[in-house]
Amino acid sequence: MLVQPYLSFDGRCEEAIEFYREALGAETTMLMRFKESPEPPPPGMVPPGSENKIMHASLRIGDTTVVASDGACQGKPGFQGISLSLTVPNEAEADRRFNALAEGGQVQMPLTKTLLLATLRHGGRPLRCVVDGHCRA
Repeated sequence: MLVQPYLSFDGRCEEAIEFYREALGAETTMLMRFKESPEPPPPGMVPPGSENKIMHASLRIGDTTVVASDGACQGKPGFQGISLSLTVPNEAEADRRFNALAEGGQVQMPLTKTLLLATLRHGGRPLRCVVDGHCRA
């Protein structure tokens, strides 16, 4: 079984895709706008003028596929209880990725040395850095 995160940016998906492209090197592998849907959305599902908003998109970030959408297109994404864990090869890369993700956002917890970080470094495995989903909407 494959589990993929599906993120709804509530009208700001194109902005999020560009942000992840710049910060993490994300590649858009599929993108469908509401106007391209084989069937129109049910009445009231999205506000008028949303035909160019993103109905479904698929992004490749490293070895991971993330699926995204503009959802109901209200422009008020509310990410709570969501974090992304990035596995990087070294501390310099962790700093670089964290800083790129934090730019223009609100950092909930700075990147610091933790027991988890120390354990991963000690075990010779890649580093992990956790970025809260609401750090950047």
